[in-house]
Amino acid sequence: MFMTPLSNTEIEAYNAKGGTQAESTDPKAAQERFLKLFVAQLNNQDPLNPLDNAQMTTQMAQINQVVGLQQVNETLKSLATQFGMVSSIQGAQLVGREVASEGNGLVVADGKARGAFNLAGAADRVNVEILGRAGEVLGTVDLGGRGAGLQTFEWPLGSVDPARVATLRVTATGGGQSVTATPLALHKVQSVGLVEGALRLRTDGGTLAYDQVLAFL
Repeated sequence: MFMTPLSNTEIEAYNAKGGTQAESTDPKAAQERFLKLFVAQLNNQDPLNPLDNAQMTTQMAQINQVVGLQQVNETLKSLATQFGMVSSIQGAQLVGREVASEGNGLVVADGKARGAFNLAGAADRVNVEILGRAGEVLGTVDLGGRGAGLQTFEWPLGSVDPARVATLRVTATGGGQSVTATPLALHKVQSVGLVEGALRLRTDGGTLAYDQVLAFL
């Protein structure tokens, strides 16, 4: 019985199955399976119509491509694992530090509230209001003039119950015109960990993904 040259579909199907799961994803095992089938094909070829060099070269190139892709995949998996470990080690250095994300929350500790905001441009006057749980104004901070970019401030609680402190509101003007001031939420990092390969920060205000952090303070 004579055999015809392997088609692309047959080669891909053959290397996608067979043996254990480990063997089916092992580049060396895939190559050995292909060579066995290739040798069988040579032994059973039609002597009156043998495979020509171009056909054999094409099939060998195809298996090399399959094996090469498998090796690339294994390398990428290894790099992803190593990257995750490095990220976890780097993330551990953030424990105890403050980070800023979208929002308008404050960090309350040691008798004071700390907050942050971002100015779209330079401002002649910046005023921050400290708001309570019901939206009431608990106090104000006059910061005077500030440049564009990330800004931080502190407000002493005095006799105000820390449990009442909630959020902040910022107004800024420059040259008689309103300047956009975007409040940010401050969080103190308590621990870090990897969740499905992604670095996450557990803070006093909940859990943050690493890409949700806008600034480190």
